[in-house]
Amino acid sequence: MHYCQGFTIVELLIVVIIIGILVTFAAPQFITTRERALDKEAQANLKLIQAAEKIYRTEVGGYFPPPGYSGPWSNQVLNDNLKLSVATQGKWTYYTDSNGFAVACKNPACSKYWYMYMSYEEPACQSNPEPCLP
Repeated sequence: MHYCQGFTIVELLIVVIIIGILVTFAAPQFITTRERALDKEAQANLKLIQAAEKIYRTEVGGYFPPPGYSGPWSNQVLNDNLKLSVATQGKWTYYTDSNGFAVACKNPACSKYWYMYMSYEEPACQSNPEPCLP
């Protein structure tokens, strides 16, 4: 007699539990890696904007946007005036004021934003409640 061999429900349950345990350990690492990648993107964009602002000032005689303007930049305005192609994914919202410029996470659940002034060499991060990642 030939019996069809298969897995028992207990064996399948053990495999599912083991996979669940592995996912529990891997998920936080994945989230941290994703946050770091987004942070690096924000930093790189701010450095690029800073360099474009210096070029804009040389060509026009002042920084973009003109005095008195404060608020979010549309990606199109940013790219057109500073001759850039950043911020096209919609993950970030760019802001400016008389002191400098900032990039904020567009996701409402994210309370982190990066900012940079023309005198800064590196972007700075402000975050609440989760800390900024190195």
